[in-house]
Amino acid sequence: MSASDHDHPPYGFSTRFRVDFADTDAGGVVYFGSYGRFLERAVIEYRRAAGVPLVGADEHHFMIRSMAVEYHAPLRFDDEVEAFVRVSRIGTSSHTIEARLERIDANGATHVADARAVVVGVQSWDGGGPTPMPAEWRSAIEAFEARTH
Repeated sequence: MSASDHDHPPYGFSTRFRVDFADTDAGGVVYFGSYGRFLERAVIEYRRAAGVPLVGADEHHFMIRSMAVEYHAPLRFDDEVEAFVRVSRIGTSSHTIEARLERIDANGATHVADARAVVVGVQSWDGGGPTPMPAEWRSAIEAFEARTH
């Protein structure tokens, strides 16, 4: 199933994973805090596919500035999830990532959540202020996004 098979804005990249037992609460439903890890897992795969360093590099380490998740349906242990990811904006030192999570089963796909994160590049892991996105990373992301539109 590709991103173009769904009724939502275009996403040129997706990755699949299963919900781990550790992601669920006492009721067997995915704990809301697990969605940040799901987004991180999908973004790491996006960066790998786009040819961008997974966590940044010297003088431009990726750090989450803000994140929001809108929930539409629950996930449970061992559900298969397809995460669609795109970079919707690249600023001077930050970029915005959007994701859509869908549960995949014998009946098709169910939209379970949308997430949005603003990632800023900083000088070091303990902060040190924002740094400009390296031109080669910006070019790699723009080229990766352009191949799908």
